[in-house]
Amino acid sequence: MLILCLLEYANYRGMSIKKYVLILFLNSGFLMSCQSSNQENTTEVDALNDEKEVVTEVALSFEQWFSNPKPLVSAHRGGPYADFPENALETFQNIVDQIPSVIIECDVSMTKDSVLLLMHDKTLDRTTTSTGNVSDYNFEELKNLFLLDNQGDTTVFKIPTLDATLSWGKGKAMLTLDVKRGVPFERVISAIESYNATSYAAVITYRVEDAELVNKLNPDIVISVSAGSDEALERINISRIPKEKLLGFVGTSEPKLSHYEKLKKLGVKTILGTLGNLDKSAVSKGDDNIYLNYIKNGANIIATDRPLEVASVISATD
Repeated sequence: MLILCLLEYANYRGMSIKKYVLILFLNSGFLMSCQSSNQENTTEVDALNDEKEVVTEVALSFEQWFSNPKPLVSAHRGGPYADFPENALETFQNIVDQIPSVIIECDVSMTKDSVLLLMHDKTLDRTTTSTGNVSDYNFEELKNLFLLDNQGDTTVFKIPTLDATLSWGKGKAMLTLDVKRGVPFERVISAIESYNATSYAAVITYRVEDAELVNKLNPDIVISVSAGSDEALERINISRIPKEKLLGFVGTSEPKLSHYEKLKKLGVKTILGTLGNLDKSAVSKGDDNIYLNYIKNGANIIATDRPLEVASVISATD
C-alpha cells in the first residue's frame, strides 16, 4: 500500500519514479543526520541541493528585494499542504520548487537543553507523534519524532534545527524567523551570524522595543515589526532603526488606505497577513483575484496559508 501511494504521489507531482525515490531517499538521509552538528547540517543540505533540479537562478536576499520590491508571497509556517507539514525543510523545498522568489516564514522554539528548532506550538501534540511541552525535552529525545501534516497524518519528515534551516535557506529563499516566547533573541541572532545569513534571514518582532533590541544586537538584520496601529507607527517613527531595515506587519485584516500611505511616507515596506479570515474569504468566494486588490491598496508582501494560489495570481500579472 505504501509503495502504491508513493507511485501515485510521484505521478501527481509529474516526477519519474526514479527521481522521486532518489529525492525521498536524500530527504530521509538528510533528516537522519542533520541534527548531529553544524558541519553535518551543511554537508547534508548541500547534498540535497545538488540533487534538486529546480533551484533559484540567483541568491535571494532582502537587499535585492528592497532594490526592486515586486509583490512577494510569504509562506506562513513554511507553506504546509497535504503530505507536507508546517515548519519542515521538505515543505520549504516544495514551495521554492514552485515559487522561485518567496519568503519562508517559520517558528523558532527552544528545547530543555537550549537547542533551537522549528516548532510553532508550545507543545508537541498537534504537529508531532509525541506530546508535552517542547521545553520539557532535550533535543536527543525529539530528533527521531515524525511530523504530522495539517490533516493529522503522519509524515516521514522530522523536526529541523534552526542551524539546518539557515544552511538550507542560503541562495534558495528569504526567511522570516518568528522567535517564540522564551527564546532569547541573542541566541537566534548568533545563529544567523554563524551562517552569514543576515542577507536572507529576518527576525519577526511584535514590539518596537524588541525590534530596537534586535537592531542593536546586529544592525544588518532585517526586522519585521507590528505596524497595525497609529501608536505603533509613532513608535516606529521615533525609533532609531533604519526604515530600510524594517518590514511593517499591518495585521490580519486589511487596514485603511491612509494607513498604508503613512507607512509609505515612513519608507517602510508592508506585510499584510491574509492567513486566517482573508484567506478563508477568498476560498469561500472562489475569487483569488482579491489578493491583487490587497497589493494594489498597498501591501508589498502577502503572508498567507495559500502561498501557491497567491503566487499563481501574482505571477499571472507579470
